[in-house]
Parts: sequence; structure tokens; C-alpha cells
Amino acid sequence: MPLREDAKPQPAGEPPGRLTRRAEFQRVARGRRSTAPTFTLQSRRREEAEQEAIRGPRVGLTVSKSVGGAVERNRVRRRLKAALRAAAPLEAESDPDYVLVARRAALGSRFAALVDDVRNAFRAARRGKAERRERASASSAVKDQDRRA
Repeated sequence: MPLREDAKPQPAGEPPGRLTRRAEFQRVARGRRSTAPTFTLQSRRREEAEQEAIRGPRVGLTVSKSVGGAVERNRVRRRLKAALRAAAPLEAESDPDYVLVARRAALGSRFAALVDDVRNAFRAARRGKAERRERASASSAVKDQDRRA
């Protein structure tokens, strides 16, 4: 069993770090989005100053009143937290922050489907970054050819 920095055993499926401040949630909201039937995943890279202080991905949860009353919102929050732990290890990169914005569908969906949604959304977020790199390198190659001609 792997050990954490404080020499305590790290339980399997321990969730990543947490976003706690409103400003962090607002910064991530300006980033990339990928959607699933049960939630929307927002992601954004941390600035370099924050990367040195904080290691590993951080995740925040948002469950608005449109999802339902307090009991339903708390149930959705608990289900999403459990799905994050069950989906571990996530295909998350070490430097971005993520926010899961819950939808009402998360309340009635099967738990296995919720875990699959979490895995697929993190996979899509990671794949989106790779696709963006490929597009950027392809467009720069075309620009270089235009300059040479």
C-alpha cells in the first residue's frame, strides 16, 4: 500500500485535492468544458505560481438549487464524490483544476453509469488537450510553409 507524505497509508481510491475558494471555481469556469449526461466537467491549467505550491489535480463540486432541495443536492454531491473515488486513478493531469457541475440526472442514474461518465469526461478533457497540441503544431507547420513560399 503506498504511503502519503505524512507516512500514513494511502487508501485506495482517495480523491484528488479540493478546490475551496470561490475565486478558484470562477477561474476554472473560464476554462475548457466537456459534458456528460450527469454533469459538466470544467478544467483549466493552474498558473505557474500555483503549480509550485500545489501538486496534483484538484477537483471541486458544484450542485446548484436547480438540481433540487437540500436533501437531493447533498445526495448528488455524495454520489459524485463516491464516483470520483471509484473511478480512481483518474486520467487527470497534475497541473489542472477541475470542477464538476452536477445535473439532476446524476440523482437517478445508476452508480456504474455515473462512474463511467466520470472516467469518460476526464479522458475527454485530457484528449482535448492533446488534440489542441496537434492542431497547433499542424497550423504552425502550414504557416511555416506559407512563409517559405
